[in-house]
Amino acid sequence: MSTLRPETPPDEEKKDVFAADVRPVTELESGAVKDGSLIYDNIPEGVDPNLVREEKVIRGLKQRHVQMMALAGAIGTGLFLGSGRTIRRTGPAGALIVYTVIGGLVMCVMGSIAEMSALAPVSGAFVRHAELFVDPALGFTIGWSCFYGSAVSVPAEWTAVAVIVSYWSDLNPGIWIAICILVTFATNLFFIRIYGEVEFIFALLKIALLIGLILFGLIYDLGGIPGKERIGFLYWQNPGPWGQGYYWPGEAKGQAAGFFISLINAVYSYSGVETLAIAAAETKNPRRNIPKAAKKVFIRVVVFYCLTIFVVGLIVPSDLPAIASNSGTAKTSPFTLAAQAAGVKALPSIINAVVITSAWSSGNHGMLTGSRALYALALEGQAPKIFRRISRFGIPYVAVIFQGSFQLLAFMAIGSDGASQAFEWLTNINSSNTLCIWIVIGICNWRMRKAMQVQGVSPDRLPYKAPGGYWLSQITIWASTFLILIGGFYSFLPGNWDIADFMSSYFSLIFMFVFYFGYKFIKKTKIVPLETSPVLQFMLIAEANPEDEPTPSKGAKGWFAKFWWD
Repeated sequence: MSTLRPETPPDEEKKDVFAADVRPVTELESGAVKDGSLIYDNIPEGVDPNLVREEKVIRGLKQRHVQMMALAGAIGTGLFLGSGRTIRRTGPAGALIVYTVIGGLVMCVMGSIAEMSALAPVSGAFVRHAELFVDPALGFTIGWSCFYGSAVSVPAEWTAVAVIVSYWSDLNPGIWIAICILVTFATNLFFIRIYGEVEFIFALLKIALLIGLILFGLIYDLGGIPGKERIGFLYWQNPGPWGQGYYWPGEAKGQAAGFFISLINAVYSYSGVETLAIAAAETKNPRRNIPKAAKKVFIRVVVFYCLTIFVVGLIVPSDLPAIASNSGTAKTSPFTLAAQAAGVKALPSIINAVVITSAWSSGNHGMLTGSRALYALALEGQAPKIFRRISRFGIPYVAVIFQGSFQLLAFMAIGSDGASQAFEWLTNINSSNTLCIWIVIGICNWRMRKAMQVQGVSPDRLPYKAPGGYWLSQITIWASTFLILIGGFYSFLPGNWDIADFMSSYFSLIFMFVFYFGYKFIKKTKIVPLETSPVLQFMLIAEANPEDEPTPSKGAKGWFAKFWWD
C-alpha cells in the first residue's frame, strides 16, 4: 500500500508533529476511501484514510473479553496433556526453568504487539502491521500462515474432545465432533459480543477448574489427603530435580537435548497469546484496552503455567513411565496419575472436563484468529474480495464459513490409532508456526521503531510504550529464530531420522519462505521505506480521535473488576 507522510517545511521542523488540521470523515473527497468505511470519525490533513479502512465491523469487544479470549486461547490441551513429557525429560526443576524462559519470551512478544496494536488497532493486527511497516509480501505470508495454522489446529481440538468424551460415552465420536462444529459456527457467525461473552464464560470456567487442580496438588503434596503421607520436595530429591533427558537417558547431553525439546513443547503450550489483538478493529477503546489486556494476560498465563508445572513436579516423579505417553486422554495427565496415587476416583472426570473446556475454547479462538487473518488479507487484496463481506451483525461471515469448513477434517481422525503420534506432530507444527508469527511480530515492531527514529518521532508519543522498548523486538526475533532452527534437531540424531517428524518441525518455515519470495517475485513488492512508513500518520489519527475514559465500577463488583481485568 502506498502511504502519504505529511510534509514539514524546513523552517517548521521543530514544531509539534501532531499540529495538523483535522477533517471529519464526512468532509473527505469522493473516492478518497477505496472501499468499505472508516473506523474513526476524524482524519488529519495529509493522512491516508485507507490506513483505517474497514468494512462495517462493530466494536463489541470489551477489555474483559479481550483478556479472557487470549487466556482461553493460550490455556489449552498442551498444559494438561503435554506437561508430563516435559517433567519426564527435564525433571521438576528443568520444567520450571523451561516454562519460565518461554514465559520471558512471551513477555517480549506481548510488549511488541501491544505497542503496535495501540498505535494501529486494525483487523488482523500483526497481519496488517507486516504489510504496513515492513513489506506487503510479509503481510501476505504471515496472514496465510496464521490461517493455515488455525485450519490445522481447530479440527485437532475437536478430535481431542471426541477422544476425551469417549471416557464416559460409547456413542460415535463423530456426534461430538458435529456438536463442536455447529456450536462454534453459532458463536462465530453472530455479534462479536456474543462470541466474547461465550469465550469469557469458558475462560472463567477453565481458570476455576485449573485453580482447583492446583489446590488439589498442593493439598496432596502437604499431606492433606486422609491416609496419605506428606510428599513435600521428595521427588526433587529422588529421582532428582533433573529428568531422564532425551536420546541419551541419564547423560548430561541427554538432559540438554531434553531441555531443548521441552522448550518447543512449552511454546506450544503458550501459543495463542499473540492473537489477543487479532480483532483490534472490533475492540472498544483499543489503544487503552489492548495494552492493559496484554500486560495482565502475560502475568496470568505465566503464573498459571509456572505454578501448575511447579505443583506437577511436586506430586509426580519424573521417572514415572506413564507421564511420557501422549495417548490424548486424561489417563496420561500428570494430575490423573497423582489422583490415582492419592485414591481420588472422581478426579479423572474433572480433568476430562477441564481438557474439554480447554479444547473447545481454544478451537473457538482458532476460528476467530483464522477468519480475521483471512479478512485482513482480503482488505489488502491478498485474498479473494468475497472474504471482505460483512453480515448485518458486523461479522466477516464468508471468512468464518470458509475457515469453519476445515473443521470437517476432524472426522478423518475417527478410529485412528495414531493419537499419540498425531499429538506430537500437532505440537511441532503449532510450535513452529507460532514461532514464525513471533518473529514477524518482532520484525514489525523493530521496523516501526526504526521508522520513528528516522522520522524524528519520539517513542514517548506512542499511545502505549512498552518497558524495554527496542530490546523487546530484538529478543523476540533472535530467540524465536534460535528455537525454530533447533525445533527438529532430534531428526538428525543417528538412527532417528523420520521425514514426518522433520516436516512437522520445519514445514512452517518452508511455508514462510515459499510464500514470501513467491509473492514478492510475482507482485514485485518492495520493503516499505522507513521515511514513508505510516507511523506518524497513525499517531496523528490517534491524537485526532481520543478514546472515552472508562467509567469505574463501584462496590464489590468494582473491586473484583479492578483486581481481575481493569
